[in-house]
Amino acid sequence: MPLAIARATLDDLDDVVPLFDAYRRFYAQPSDEARGRAFLEARLRAGESVILIARDGERAVGFTQLYPMFSSVRTGRLWILNDLYVDADARRIGAGRALLDAATDFARADGAVGITLETTRDNATARALYRTAGWEEADTQWYGLSFANGRQ
Repeated sequence: MPLAIARATLDDLDDVVPLFDAYRRFYAQPSDEARGRAFLEARLRAGESVILIARDGERAVGFTQLYPMFSSVRTGRLWILNDLYVDADARRIGAGRALLDAATDFARADGAVGITLETTRDNATARALYRTAGWEEADTQWYGLSFANGRQ
């Protein structure tokens, strides 16, 4: 059965949460499915993000999460592809590329003026995927300021 990509709803949380937890662990965060579920549920209930889920048959194998933002210069909506994760057992079946393409299609259909993402310089596998999918790589224009526990 071919890969299927669909927009996730609250009914899909049981499938998305383990993938989200694995994604966070990849970025050196402790496993905490309850925290991940609460976070994802809050985003979906408030309409603050769009989650696309990849399924290989009945099995959820990956997801991407997009957040809206706006460009004053371009006077339009942009989407940030903030999260992209494919289960290690499902890599090399095209799920990452399918999720990227679905995210791009979603942003275009939404009338966005663009879609953007950021990854670490040492994530060679992801960077190769993005380049292959036609994404342009540039030096980051983002600056960061982190607050302890999101508060300060």
